[in-house]
Amino acid sequence: MIIPQILYRTLTSADSQCVKKVAWNFGFGAARSVSKFKKRMKRGLFFPPFLYISILNSCNLRCQGCWVDVDKPREAIDLDDLNRIINDAREHGNRFFGILGGEPFMHPQLIELIAQHPDCYFQIFTNGQLITDKKARQLRELGNATPLISIEGTEIVSNERRGGKDVLTRTLRGLDNCLKQGLLTGVATSLCKSNIDDLLREDWLRKLIERGVHYAWYHTYRPVGPQINAQLALNPEQVRKVRQFVVDMRAKLPLVLIDAYYDDKGQALCPMATGISHHISPTGAVEPCPIIQFSNDSALDSRGIYQTMTQSSFLRDFRETAARNTRGCIVLERPDLVKSLVEKHRAKDSTIRKTAMLELESMEPRPSQFIPDEAIPEKHWMYRLAKKIFFNDFGVYSELDPAAYDRAPGRAVNESDGERSSSSKNAAA
Repeated sequence: MIIPQILYRTLTSADSQCVKKVAWNFGFGAARSVSKFKKRMKRGLFFPPFLYISILNSCNLRCQGCWVDVDKPREAIDLDDLNRIINDAREHGNRFFGILGGEPFMHPQLIELIAQHPDCYFQIFTNGQLITDKKARQLRELGNATPLISIEGTEIVSNERRGGKDVLTRTLRGLDNCLKQGLLTGVATSLCKSNIDDLLREDWLRKLIERGVHYAWYHTYRPVGPQINAQLALNPEQVRKVRQFVVDMRAKLPLVLIDAYYDDKGQALCPMATGISHHISPTGAVEPCPIIQFSNDSALDSRGIYQTMTQSSFLRDFRETAARNTRGCIVLERPDLVKSLVEKHRAKDSTIRKTAMLELESMEPRPSQFIPDEAIPEKHWMYRLAKKIFFNDFGVYSELDPAAYDRAPGRAVNESDGERSSSSKNAAA
């Protein structure tokens, strides 16, 4: 009964233009884009069907553990360059683009960008505080964008976590503006130790449903950047708890739940390693993913984004090295490998602060989503099917080094008999 309930909630609460656009631009368009991606892979060409662009670094909040240079002078990709990037990607089948910041709604040309590409679909990662009723109405009239609004905890936790006052109240105001206008709207949470007990709960998801939210996305906090808050990182048992909760709630609640780290069988994966997504920074730097802030390529050069990405030896080496060594996050588990890759390719620090290498050298290996003792497969057939079509490992882990299982943080090898043991029997979220 979950699918009829989801459809009923969507059709009765979302604007019809928004529903049509998500079905055609994202549903059909993304499926076609992934199909082209698979065909390119067979020819040894990797161009991600899902491209993520941080359009500026500025933000009105100061979140704990943020890796974006929000306190530095503004860097932003202008509209002409954004159009060139998106048009080039469209020519190779892409229809979906994740728009990040900083805070995307601080970019003066965000709405104009979305308006100029009516056959594409945009997911805007935002804190929601700058979404006025007017902005929500503009997005509803366009129909081809979904705001994904981050909520990081209760009012007290949100203020501490995000460095502001009345953070949750102002975010909920923006959320309600979106829902009032009939936008397909999601809520994202970066789960960490300060909010997991409040937000990894069925009653929290039911509150989102009652409010009218259409989907939710649980991320797990990544301790990287200039102020690594390791104390916020989830331990392996908590990561397993997140995965189990998401799988259970998918089969129970009429709310679409998204994750980015697992296939239908519950096996861990990394979107960067599979090649399904890469990132463009506010300076135009082409990065393997948002938390790997090194680059040898620019999205703004004359080759165009397709040629730049398919010809990048830096991206290729990152994908292949990650896939050989872990199904999880190479940054968290093997910062030593990241450093060696950066040095091998003489990649440039793509941050504004220019301290990325010092931050990398200070990192200690820690568990990510790859905890190989136990996998938690999807329960609901809809999610199993969706992942088989849109989101799986695409065979890139076929040469994974078996020793990676023993090197995975959180595991230990019993030196007396060589048998594998685990510091916690778990799976990941």
